[in-house]
Amino acid sequence: MAPGQGQGPWGLPPDSLEKRELDAQLLRRIGLGGAFMAPVLGELSPGGAGAEAGLQRGDRVLSVDGQPVVDAAALRERIRASGQGGVEGERVAPMLWRVERAGQVLSLELRPKVVRDGGQLLGRIEAQIGAPPELLTVSHGPLESLWLGARRTWEVSALTLNTFGRMLIGEASLKNLSGPITIADYAGQSARMGPAQYLSFLALVSVSLAVLNLLPLPMLDGGHLMYYLFEGLSGRPVSEWWQQQLQRAGVLIMLLMMTLALSNDMARLLGLH
Repeated sequence: MAPGQGQGPWGLPPDSLEKRELDAQLLRRIGLGGAFMAPVLGELSPGGAGAEAGLQRGDRVLSVDGQPVVDAAALRERIRASGQGGVEGERVAPMLWRVERAGQVLSLELRPKVVRDGGQLLGRIEAQIGAPPELLTVSHGPLESLWLGARRTWEVSALTLNTFGRMLIGEASLKNLSGPITIADYAGQSARMGPAQYLSFLALVSVSLAVLNLLPLPMLDGGHLMYYLFEGLSGRPVSEWWQQQLQRAGVLIMLLMMTLALSNDMARLLGLH
């Protein structure tokens, strides 16, 4: 069986995780990354280390220096790590690659180029790595689609409220709160994956923002609904003095949330999270 293929049971005891660990980086910490991508090469830049070594589009990488390559992520990490301790602009020591091409196994020597990225020295071969995963399209009728859409909207809304509540009582990390920088980054990643993934991401963000907009804060629509509820139960509107005090408190809460979200964005950008 080829590496990275097949199926089997795996167990992860939830008791080994602390409640505060349930944040956006949980999957990465427990070893679950993105969708599996085969270590197959795509476009190669002319004059790059990959093209100079004789690699071609469609080559499947089997091993590097005798170590089997499981997937595209492991191959990218191996290439990046090769630049550590090197000299910027120079080539690293030769690496022996075994690749499969048209049913034949070839051995090639490759020397990645050392580049500086974010203050770190990394290896680059200037080639696209990873074949996109196979996608299965599932179609539903109009009525079933409406029902599934409504159910998915309810699930996302409940998850958003649950996560926000856990953050308030300290059971979830405040790192879950993201700002415009992270949203723009994820939007770009989803757009590169295709229209379906991009539209799904936009729908997820829209539902999350709609739920947050209904929170009982004076600056949001949820705050106005609370005013209407109070007026309907008491028969009189909220006094001007109380409206001013609640407005100030709402502005302060919104500023704190925006500051925290931007701080999390910058920490992710700098690799601190």
